[in-house]
Amino acid sequence: QVQLVESGGGSVQAGGSLRLSCAASGSIARFNAMGWYRQAPGKQRELVATITSGGITNYADSVKGRFTISRDNAKNTVYLQMNSLKPEDTAVYYCTSRHYITRYDYWGQGTQVTVSS
Repeated sequence: QVQLVESGGGSVQAGGSLRLSCAASGSIARFNAMGWYRQAPGKQRELVATITSGGITNYADSVKGRFTISRDNAKNTVYLQMNSLKPEDTAVYYCTSRHYITRYDYWGQGTQVTVSS
């Protein structure tokens, strides 16, 4: 079982930065790939970025060059550094952890990010 707790959301003006954190509990957390998804009002949830237990990253085209995902396995925490934010980045951001054997996805409760123009 893995529990995820996100923090770091908030409101910022366009061009600003925010850093999201997601703390994972559970003995297997450090073996799991982790990631961030987001869901804007009236839209489907979409992938933002993922990172494997070994540190291999993947990004949505819309955030490449602006967002950076990282993890600290000693702290069982994944981060999303978001720079040059745009109004279209406004969404609820969800942290995920994929079980390294069953590939079951655990989800956090979500944190709101609002970018004003």
